[in-house]
Amino acid sequence: VQLQASGGGSVQPGESLRLSCTASGFTLVHHAIGWFRQVSGKEREAVICVSASDGLVYYSTSSKGRFTISRDSARNTMYLQMTNLQPEDTAVYYCATDDYGDCAPSWYSGGDGMDYWGKGTQVTVSS
Repeated sequence: VQLQASGGGSVQPGESLRLSCTASGFTLVHHAIGWFRQVSGKEREAVICVSASDGLVYYSTSSKGRFTISRDSARNTMYLQMTNLQPEDTAVYYCATDDYGDCAPSWYSGGDGMDYWGKGTQVTVSS
């Protein structure tokens, strides 16, 4: 069982970036999928998550209106599309899934409770 994240990099403010996270050893279709991020020295925070049970999307204050989460069942891959990136979005981004299918138990705890995690990919936004 593995989640492999990719797509991080360095961009300028206002630019966009898409992160990918491919699952192996299990299928994403019935899992809640989410993205979390962490800045060195700070606690991990939830960015966006979508529950498989009801399709409800959870947004952080910073992600709403700028970030979109999606999944491609054929590729067993989840995506985070980020637009209008700002320096405060700089962080290591982690993909995670919950096999119960619900984001709610993990959303307010920075992802504690999510079952599987990718290794993280660095996103740096600077001019």
